Amino acid sequence: MPLSALVRLPLALARAALEALRGRLGALCWSLSPLSLSLSLPGWRRISAPSPAAPAGPQREREWDDPSPTPTSVNYHFTRQCNYKCGFCFHTAKTSFVLPLEEAKRGLEMLKEAGMEKINFSGGEPFLQDRGEFVGQLVRFCKQELKLPSVSIVSNGSLIRERWFKKYGEYLDILAISCDSFDENVNVLIGRGQGKKNHVENLHKLRQWCREYAVAFKINSVINRFNVEEDMNEQIKALNPVRWKVFQCLIIEGENSGEDALREAEKFVIGDEEFEQFLDRHKDVSCLVPESNQKMRDSYLILDEYMRFLNCRNGRKEPSKSILDVGVEAAIKFSGFDESMFLKRGGKYVWSKADMKLDW
Repeated sequence: MPLSALVRLPLALARAALEALRGRLGALCWSLSPLSLSLSLPGWRRISAPSPAAPAGPQREREWDDPSPTPTSVNYHFTRQCNYKCGFCFHTAKTSFVLPLEEAKRGLEMLKEAGMEKINFSGGEPFLQDRGEFVGQLVRFCKQELKLPSVSIVSNGSLIRERWFKKYGEYLDILAISCDSFDENVNVLIGRGQGKKNHVENLHKLRQWCREYAVAFKINSVINRFNVEEDMNEQIKALNPVRWKVFQCLIIEGENSGEDALREAEKFVIGDEEFEQFLDRHKDVSCLVPESNQKMRDSYLILDEYMRFLNCRNGRKEPSKSILDVGVEAAIKFSGFDESMFLKRGGKYVWSKADMKLDW
């Protein structure tokens, strides 16, 4: 055997032994994860989340020097998949990834330890994953195990069945249903069509189930080119939600605008003056909570399917590293979250159904 080969052989054997050892230690770390032990090994990662480019220069230094905000209220978009095709959607089906249930629970526990009081599950459509069982188990975990004051869901409502309320309703504080119009033709234009099903009829059915199973009912509406002239006073007052959140249609580069986007939302956009006119038309609706583009952009803590915070300050979603990899405090520094704007827009409110004086 040549001398060079004799030299290389022990090195190859040593490298193979080290790789085998690292693999065994990696498996050990995974098995210890329920005990919340964190062992970091070179080249070993728990989550296969794409690694974002770190901010460079002064911006990076400034974000690391700033104190971390408290994740009081978090919006966890655990899936991007949806059965609707809303033309203005700003969280589109760019991946089909969903964390394993136990990993999602681990992340939620980390957020609770960091100060989270309210969790909102969103998507995509949350009830697509395992026919609502995935989100149901997370809801129960957050209320029963983490004892969070508020647990909520935002859904289009098309896949929710009464059996879900029977099984998980007691653990849910608020169910928000997206409804942008009470004209079914407009819903079809927007992308909320259900074929033979009627979106508005389903909304009333869900409202009744919320009464029967003591879940606070909320409506979310995105005001856009196709519904900006609509008068919704009568219908909203009849449904009597605890909150009617009214959003101005928002453009997010890479989601609903631009070359790499899955939607083209430009035709849905309305101006600030048009949005204000819609609000003025509905000023007598006591549960109205308006949110302009300015209020929305920096005042939400958004967690994606990899549990990365999404910074929308530059008009597109720039992800942090996953909290499962670097922890909440390190990740949240890159969230772009404006805690003062969160409070200014009324982000903190009576959000536990135990504290709501509701006539179910």
